[in-house]
Amino acid sequence: MADLFDSAAEDALSARAPLAARMRPRTLDDLVGHEELLGRGAPLRTLIEADRLTSVILWGPPGCGKTTLARLIANHTAKSFETLSAVSASVKDVRAIIEMARQRLGERGLGTILFLDEVHRFNKSQQDALLPSVEEGLLILIGATTENPYFEVNAPLLSRSNLFRLEPLDLGAVVELLGKGLEFEEAAAVDEALAHLAERADGDARRALTALEVAIVLAGGAGATVELQHAEAALDVRAHRYGNDEHYDVISAFIKSIRGSDVDAGLYWLARMLEAGEDARFIARRLVILASEDVGMADPIALLVADAAARAVEFVGLPEAQFNLAQAVIHLATAPKSNTAKSSILAAMSDVSAGRGRAVPTHLRDASYRGAKGLGHGDGYDYPHAHREGWVDQQYRPEELGETNYYEPTEHGFEQEVRRRLDALGDRGWLPDRSSDETEQREPGEPRPGQQ
Repeated sequence: MADLFDSAAEDALSARAPLAARMRPRTLDDLVGHEELLGRGAPLRTLIEADRLTSVILWGPPGCGKTTLARLIANHTAKSFETLSAVSASVKDVRAIIEMARQRLGERGLGTILFLDEVHRFNKSQQDALLPSVEEGLLILIGATTENPYFEVNAPLLSRSNLFRLEPLDLGAVVELLGKGLEFEEAAAVDEALAHLAERADGDARRALTALEVAIVLAGGAGATVELQHAEAALDVRAHRYGNDEHYDVISAFIKSIRGSDVDAGLYWLARMLEAGEDARFIARRLVILASEDVGMADPIALLVADAAARAVEFVGLPEAQFNLAQAVIHLATAPKSNTAKSSILAAMSDVSAGRGRAVPTHLRDASYRGAKGLGHGDGYDYPHAHREGWVDQQYRPEELGETNYYEPTEHGFEQEVRRRLDALGDRGWLPDRSSDETEQREPGEPRPGQQ
């Protein structure tokens, strides 16, 4: 009778569970995404199917499938599978499982897998309590964490585990998952609604399915078709019409506005992209590129600001990261501009592609290994720090390139100071003189008069 009631309670809970829980995959083939780890022949899948899994740490953002994967491992193993949550478990709970594992192994020769969710929540003493059992193989640990395990998991425990990083689901995988959800709920959706739900999920399967479940209810339940307005209401976010063509047009306008030092236009196009659901990481990457391509040495701090904004997007996330992106846009738009970082490396790449200057001058070659001196490597090299001024007149370019200049600083921003330094070194005979009119008029990489 008790079993009957337990079964009925389990069925009732299952019926009331969120869509993400009701749709939880039962086999590895049901899992969406993570092909590099769990596709046919992939390393983690091979270990799971052979039931030869050793202790692992699963690291990834919320909703990427860590808990789902642990449950699939439980379905594929002949070992006993135990689960603990680091949020509520104590050292006493850990020791109880270790004792049961030891008894189980002694009596039936049956191993034990322990799934420890949010392992980063365990303090040092709790993790240390696990270590001997993991070390001797009594327990196979599967730890799941959203935090960097190199900072949050004890080094001895981490060293005895294989680390697998699970990335957020890509857009195609989320769309596939939503399609499965519609089939499961016996509903349909227009393409616009599906795309809006997928784009706003940010790679989080649980978030995508939760929003879909709400949208289906708003559309009328089983048999209904989810329209764009239902998806918008479920997410409380309005979808802007933003096709591929407009995507490229808007990002082009964004970059050109910042390059043109129009800070207000830059902020407008940033707002336009954020409101349309553009990936904030994509925006941040474009700003990091622009910081070197269009600002460069005219304001060396620009790259640090853009990089900091990109890191903030990962660390803080939207909506708050919009402030970090706005600060980067303001800094980059109002900074002095120079494209010399771009033009100089392209000029150098052109010479490399043409095969110029392949031979490394003998005095610059590595002389640190046995026999190098006998080959003449390093002969004639003059160590700059051995001189009071920290520099010495010495040839560093391949002989074929002579005095080719790739980098020509502008008069904008900090590059004025860079030009002054280079000109001072040129006056001392170390570098070609860059102060003459003919140097000003040459393109980067163009030989000086008389240079072959």
